[in-house]
Amino acid sequence: MAAFTEPNNLGDVLVWEEDRGYSREEITIVSGTVLVPGQVIGKVTATGKHAAFDQDLADGTETPVGASTANYDATGGDIQGVMIARHAIVTTGGLVWPDDITAGEKTTATVTLAGLGIITREES
Repeated sequence: MAAFTEPNNLGDVLVWEEDRGYSREEITIVSGTVLVPGQVIGKVTATGKHAAFDQDLADGTETPVGASTANYDATGGDIQGVMIARHAIVTTGGLVWPDDITAGEKTTATVTLAGLGIITREES
């Protein structure tokens, strides 16, 4: 029998949130973006739409503003989604970062998230 590996879900990322109506925010995910639960998100300054955080860009997505709550596939055009935006605790291992992020860049981004009230904790 083939083994099945379950992909991450919100329960693998989110430890605690203030209230779903407070900690989460509806967003527009920019066309061409694919997000998974726990993926760190940035906001494109020119459009106000959201995409995967990318520390190497200079379009606004280099600043983390939250984390994805679900799988979102916007390859066919902009779509609506939900992110964890404030006052929540997330697992360090549940967050999804760019493949080329350095430890220092991750620390800086984590501090930025903490400024929004999104605190990271190691899994217990």
